Amino acid sequence: MNRSVALRGGAVALLVVVGFLAGVYLDQAYPEYVPYIGHRSASRIDLTEVQQAARLIQADYVDSSVDTKKLSQGTVQGLVNSLGDPFTIYFDPEQYRRLQQSYQGKYTGIGIYLSFGSAYPVITGTVPGSPAASAGLKSGDQIVKVGDKDIKGITADQATALIQGPEGSQVTITILRGVETMTLTMTRAEIQVPTVRTATVGNHVLYARIYQFASNTSSEFSTALKSGLPGSVGMVLDLRGDPGGFISAADDVISQFVSSGETFETHGRSGVNRHQVGSLHGAPNMPLVVLVDANSASAAEIVAGSLQVHKRAKLVGTTTYGKGSVQEDFPLSDGSDLHLTVERWFLPNGQTIDHKGLTPDVSVKLANPADSYDVGQPSQGYAKDTQLSAALDLLSGG
Repeated sequence: MNRSVALRGGAVALLVVVGFLAGVYLDQAYPEYVPYIGHRSASRIDLTEVQQAARLIQADYVDSSVDTKKLSQGTVQGLVNSLGDPFTIYFDPEQYRRLQQSYQGKYTGIGIYLSFGSAYPVITGTVPGSPAASAGLKSGDQIVKVGDKDIKGITADQATALIQGPEGSQVTITILRGVETMTLTMTRAEIQVPTVRTATVGNHVLYARIYQFASNTSSEFSTALKSGLPGSVGMVLDLRGDPGGFISAADDVISQFVSSGETFETHGRSGVNRHQVGSLHGAPNMPLVVLVDANSASAAEIVAGSLQVHKRAKLVGTTTYGKGSVQEDFPLSDGSDLHLTVERWFLPNGQTIDHKGLTPDVSVKLANPADSYDVGQPSQGYAKDTQLSAALDLLSGG
């Protein structure tokens, strides 16, 4: 596969006819169908009702100052919603700009890593030198409010929209630390996030955490292996809380540990694409354990699942998220983006993890998300991280 595609995003612009979405509200003449022109087979989309509704709104809506841009974007949003696919998303121009920044490992915010569940988001780490680190936020802090909004049960995308914002603007968050509640106001800044961090733990074991699979992850991971492997007797790859990213980066990480064969395969309208192991093998024989949890998704699941199928690593932790689809970005003419599911992926043994997740070889739960080892603050140790401790036991033959 020679295009850059991400499991939670992509960066490929393909030719798509989108003029009907912008032009409908200018009452231009359009045929009753619009051909889709792109890299797949053409189809006919009947726009009769869309045309009629748009003209009625312009002609007869009680308020004549209709925002045609909002109507256009709302039309796209309606098309997306009709698919019933939670991973096909419409991003307005500002949201798409932020998405592109995240692909490069940077964004404008306060610099925190979060874990999400049915309760409040939990901080699992901070970016050194970030506003969050300077304000004293710690792993284990629960964010209960952003501004005046209670965020119990919020999703990652919703949290991003609330916490991120223009550089120099302020955001106020309320955290719960034990029984103490604190409200802090921070000034947003541009955050450059390393996607890979390493440390030495246990008895000469290289610990590497991948926070997401961004455009720079492959090079960061290769550098981490070259500097960290000498003198190491084993390795722990931590993919907990990793939401995924570029499948090309997943390929590269797998290839560091597997010498030959298939990494994974994708199935789409154009057929089956079998991804093969690459040429860089930094640690093909290094004893390896991979940590996973319910927030390990997409590209993180590709890496963990492929290493498990190849019998190259044991998985420790809890069942993963279960996202087995591939999305690609189709930028639209106004700077917005259609983040469209274009393929489904399968492990080298032909199995899908979609809606099921990966089952770890050794099931271990954390008593509290705050107990997870924070490689950004290694001096705090990992005594409470039962999953990391179990991984070290496996490596030592325990």
